[in-house]
Amino acid sequence: MHNFKDLKVWQKSVDLAVKIYKSTALFPNEEKFGMTSQMRRAGVSIPSNIAEGSAKTSKNSFANSLEISLGESFELETQIEISRRVGLMSENLSSEINEDIVEIQKMIMGLKTSLDRQGT
Repeated sequence: MHNFKDLKVWQKSVDLAVKIYKSTALFPNEEKFGMTSQMRRAGVSIPSNIAEGSAKTSKNSFANSLEISLGESFELETQIEISRRVGLMSENLSSEINEDIVEIQKMIMGLKTSLDRQGT
């Protein structure tokens, strides 16, 4: 079991979730139950799954939670792209957030690889 608050990937993904909340606050009200809600859920899900997985008693269970977190990050990356294409998000902001997402994805994959090497 890991202390999830000590994990850099958890810290960075919490920062990302906060950035998503602030960025989507600028979206039009008609997106409140659409893209805003979807992006916020995906953004929050990334660190939440990392935290949940850290409480698992087996490394395989933790690795599974990391896979879910990784999937959520790709979902968020897609939503950022759509938001940029439809004009909800600027090119600069979408690029900045995508850089954060890619860094977090690499960190999640690195942690998962580390767990896989350790076995169950």
